[in-house]
Amino acid sequence: MQTEQVDWVDVPAGSLSRGTPVDEAQAVAHRYADTGVPLEWYLKEAPRAEIHVPAFRIARTPVTAGQWAGFAAATDRPAPPSSPADHPVIGVTWEAATEYCRWVGQRLGGLDVRLPTEDEWERAARGDDGREFPWGEEYRTGLANLVDLGIGTTTPVGSFPDGASPFGVLDMAGNADEWTSTLYAPYPGAPAQVPNTEDWAFDRHITRGGAFRHDRDLARCARRHGAYEPDLAAIGVGFRLAAPAA
Repeated sequence: MQTEQVDWVDVPAGSLSRGTPVDEAQAVAHRYADTGVPLEWYLKEAPRAEIHVPAFRIARTPVTAGQWAGFAAATDRPAPPSSPADHPVIGVTWEAATEYCRWVGQRLGGLDVRLPTEDEWERAARGDDGREFPWGEEYRTGLANLVDLGIGTTTPVGSFPDGASPFGVLDMAGNADEWTSTLYAPYPGAPAQVPNTEDWAFDRHITRGGAFRHDRDLARCARRHGAYEPDLAAIGVGFRLAAPAA
């Protein structure tokens, strides 16, 4: 893999309006009541906080099945379920995604390639404001590969350019859910009913963005969750690369 094969987006240092205000969580739960998600899950986004995120780079699109195939061959590991080469790779464990990052970094001359932190991911999705979705405040069918499109599987990465984030990052909603490097923990000052741990999760690292099988609530920039099922291909878990600022 050559450097130019990672289409990096430079995200400048700046403020992130992270999460959801406590007093708005009930309204959010009501807005997405048709998805059946309880209020308690939205409270994990609370409270909203203004935090500083240092500059970093993030890949414009998730890692594809074609890119993963080279890694699988070079490291003698089994490939995940078959997908077209230009679709996001899914069914990858957090550990394997982390190994892929290291492998790419070595091939790029020792670059510190890694998974984005949860805060970096949300900054790349939201930009400089507190928008609900990468493209703005309102959900619009056709800007992301979610269950409402009825496709039922992944699509080529970058297929929804009108759903780009303010920085031009693509597929931050739908298609493949994305690993971050962050283990689940309540935000500082979270409501008392927010659990301290999620031991029931298959993997407690936070995933973001939602996949082709998910409802629109998981496409929200603030929505944080873990991988609750062991079949990571069925739930559409993939990942994208991050690196230090150039």
